[in-house]
Amino acid sequence: LPGPPFTHQQMPSKMVYYGQTSCEQDTERYLDVVKYVFSYYKKEVPLVINTMGWVKGEGLLLLIDIIRLLSPSHIVQMDMCDWKAMPPLTPEHVHFSAGLHTKGKQQSKCKQLGVGSMESWEYPEGEDVSAPQHKLLYVHPEFPRAGVAGEARVHSGILRDMSILGYLGHLQSPDIGVVLPLHSLVPYQVPFNAVALRVIHTDVAPSNIMYAVNASWVGLCCIPEEVRCQTEGPVLLTQTPICDCLGFGIVRGVDMEKKLYHILTPVPPANLRLVNCLLLGNIAIPNCVLVGQQGIEGEIPYVTSDYNYSI
Repeated sequence: LPGPPFTHQQMPSKMVYYGQTSCEQDTERYLDVVKYVFSYYKKEVPLVINTMGWVKGEGLLLLIDIIRLLSPSHIVQMDMCDWKAMPPLTPEHVHFSAGLHTKGKQQSKCKQLGVGSMESWEYPEGEDVSAPQHKLLYVHPEFPRAGVAGEARVHSGILRDMSILGYLGHLQSPDIGVVLPLHSLVPYQVPFNAVALRVIHTDVAPSNIMYAVNASWVGLCCIPEEVRCQTEGPVLLTQTPICDCLGFGIVRGVDMEKKLYHILTPVPPANLRLVNCLLLGNIAIPNCVLVGQQGIEGEIPYVTSDYNYSI
């Protein structure tokens, strides 16, 4: 927790590739991902849940959904100086308030029964009536501009790029001082029909899918279904699966003649055998990876300065 994430990366016990830096476009899938990962937690050790910083509007409602879903024992709420928009997340507040995808239980009963007094509510049989019992630890800073989110988006983008670069560092030789550009590294050759393919964040016509995948950052995932294809592929999924992600890679080339993806990844071969799905999200390869490679003369592949913005 204390240091920048890129300095001490570890392989997660359970990981899903959401594929976007914000969940605003698909909050239902975000909650499904949280459920999927949380179901792996065996409660043998304490669990610290680091929620995201989106706490306004629908973000606050989504946070209430997550608190209901995970039933934490303690909530640490760090307030902002001179900002009263976010209420204290007391057990009572969480119990009464409607979330984005869940209802405040007692509120809904009150409306249905038309009852004004709390004491006379009756719940249908089998309904969970347990109210949240967490302890709220409320931190309110006194110094001005504490928690002001002016540059948070810029900083998070830089940290994300640093994390990607740190991850790609595992492709390099352990020898200090010898850094090979990505085009000098030997990629894995993956047949089109060995992996299913899905673009998470937008709709891409099948005829354009290879243009989208080429030179992109992908999640290397494992779906429970066997990937079957009568032809030589590619195999395209119609829905985004919620499945284990075993690591990441860069599709550094697509061989249309031999029907092969060329993928660079530090994921060990034993884990790669389990990968049968490539998920492409809205996470970009850091610019410096493309524009800062040594040994390139003339035009840099996948990079152009002559771009027509009217297209």
